[in-house]
Amino acid sequence: MSAGAKRAWRVGIDIGGTFTDGVLWNSETGAQFTAKVLSTPSDMSEGFVDVFRALFAQDGARVDEVEYLAHGTTAATNAVLEGKLASVALVSTKGFRDVLEIARQVRPDPYDVFTQKPKPLVPRNWCLEIDERLTAEGSVLRALALDEVPALAQRLDDPSIDAVAVCLLHAYANPEHERRLGEELEKHLPGVSITLSSQIAPEFREYPRACTTVINAGLMPTIHEYLRRVEARLQDEGVTGTRFVMQSNGGLLSFAQAREEPVKLLESGAAAGLVSASKVSEALRKSMLISFDMGGTTAKMGLVRDGVVEMVPELEVGAANRSRSWFTGASGYPVLTPSVDLVEIGAGGGSIAWVDDGGKLRVGPVSAGAAPGPACYGRGGTRATVTDANVVLGRMNPHGLLGGHLPVDGDAAWAAVAEIADAVGLETTDAALGIVEIACAAMARAARTISVERGYDPRDFALVAFGGAGPLHAAQVAEEMGICEIVVQPKPGIASAIGLLQSDLRYELSRTWIRPSATAPRPELEAIFGELEQAARQMFAAEMGDIRELRLVRSLEMRYIGQSYQLQVAFRDGAVGDEAVDVAAAEFHRTHRMRYGHAETSEPVEIVNVRLTAIGLLGDANAAGSGVTGDGEPVARRNVRFDRGVAVETPIFDRSTLPLGWRLEGPAVVEGDDSTILVPPAWNVGLGDGGNLVLTRN
Repeated sequence: MSAGAKRAWRVGIDIGGTFTDGVLWNSETGAQFTAKVLSTPSDMSEGFVDVFRALFAQDGARVDEVEYLAHGTTAATNAVLEGKLASVALVSTKGFRDVLEIARQVRPDPYDVFTQKPKPLVPRNWCLEIDERLTAEGSVLRALALDEVPALAQRLDDPSIDAVAVCLLHAYANPEHERRLGEELEKHLPGVSITLSSQIAPEFREYPRACTTVINAGLMPTIHEYLRRVEARLQDEGVTGTRFVMQSNGGLLSFAQAREEPVKLLESGAAAGLVSASKVSEALRKSMLISFDMGGTTAKMGLVRDGVVEMVPELEVGAANRSRSWFTGASGYPVLTPSVDLVEIGAGGGSIAWVDDGGKLRVGPVSAGAAPGPACYGRGGTRATVTDANVVLGRMNPHGLLGGHLPVDGDAAWAAVAEIADAVGLETTDAALGIVEIACAAMARAARTISVERGYDPRDFALVAFGGAGPLHAAQVAEEMGICEIVVQPKPGIASAIGLLQSDLRYELSRTWIRPSATAPRPELEAIFGELEQAARQMFAAEMGDIRELRLVRSLEMRYIGQSYQLQVAFRDGAVGDEAVDVAAAEFHRTHRMRYGHAETSEPVEIVNVRLTAIGLLGDANAAGSGVTGDGEPVARRNVRFDRGVAVETPIFDRSTLPLGWRLEGPAVVEGDDSTILVPPAWNVGLGDGGNLVLTRN
């Protein structure tokens, strides 16, 4: 970079199963460029560099002026779902090698007699033991048998083993045995990735802690190689700015730290979308929002309350359908890492329609993805998808998408849907309606899971619709939920990429500390918070460099004594005294009543985990619309099917020509270069502050 040049450009690139989205923003001038390309499943880093080049092909954008790049990726999630974790060996305390086999004694559906527990993450022959034992308080019952390490290392020195996970009993209370064992194994096994549970998940509950440690160990080689390829491509492009990757908790993490803790990337791309939705809450002063992110492969629902994204301390991965599970962690693998609270299902624009053995029409979860994609993309796909159904119904442009950069083969869409129609005995347009209705019903169920099952009435919320397909289906999903207001951001199709530039650096620290809240030693709790805060400052100084401001947020996980689950509540800043603990306990009662419908205020409450969230503020990218002065007149008209009745001649609008204050009664279709917004006859639409389209139901 030339002397005196300014690093003002920030880059956000989000890779999805079908499309890769990018946004380029200048922190000094406010200039913003966007791009959207098809993903490259054979090597996702190719799509990464494709969208990067498309961004920097814009006038005035220079790669040597990049301040930082933030990346959202599905690499970690895909590795788990596709069973492509590296080969891992588990080392546990003598007598506890079967922790993964035993798992949890619950089923995802108690009424399904054929259900099976998820396959253990590590084969039993690679679950090894070492003699040692700690109490639950962390004192030593049996010293670590260091004389067993050479034989253990010899056993692990096998070409089939790529990584080692160490999960000793009660290591969360005293990490010394794990630390010493890890050091010895590193001496004997150079080049082998080793993960310690006391570093990645210092919390109680043996099975979730073991799963978290094993998944992290299994992801390390995969994510290390993926980030290496991305780094190499960025170097080839001449980029020298800082690199960050999105975590599951909605915050950014350095590439270096992500290589050591890849388990924190399991909801990387999805989390960025929720961050973007939370900014809508701030801009429009709407405190209660349900985010609806529908892309080409999946649909994801999240919740924003009082402007804050709802979080969960434990994430489940590998579940067949997370919106249908009765018990968290029963159909997939529990992971002890804070995450945005999401419900994700296999219902996207590329979800394939099919007919089961009973002649029933179904949609998803299998997706056509980016290759070959929906039939209408003209890339070799022949099976009908949700996108093809929308083309048949006239809801999507029958000639081209992405501002004309992606041609549409309308005949191929009709042929694919006609094949489904013949199989179920319907007219082609009726079959297309059925495909869309089935997909929307599944997404409405997911919305109920994130709202009703969390103790909220969805009618109190507005729906924020984004993703390439979200605004197209938002009205139908909202109607099923009783929601009367929908917000569509200025660039909904790349909202997750924009969310990457609206995110801050974030790191979560925790420690298990089980004490009754009434008698818990206050000085000891203050000391724990102090140690966590010191660790957070050291981590930011070492990994993140200069930041504008560091914010430290305290919280506690609490439960009624005897319960097997806990709830997270805020813990106010300042000195830890009786009043602060009592306020947290009162907040626990309130949260318990909201979540489960009752609270037992006379029952004693205990603290389970002490948590600290460290946030390094970077400053938001301004994603507001440009405030165009177009005439807001239709650019075309076409017949659109909204229901089982006849097609309706509907005005088509170009979103880029809509002026602020524009209003219209439906029906209408508003087309952007990244997404299509459908306004049914029973809805009104207007363009408000910040360039947000707001749909309201009559």
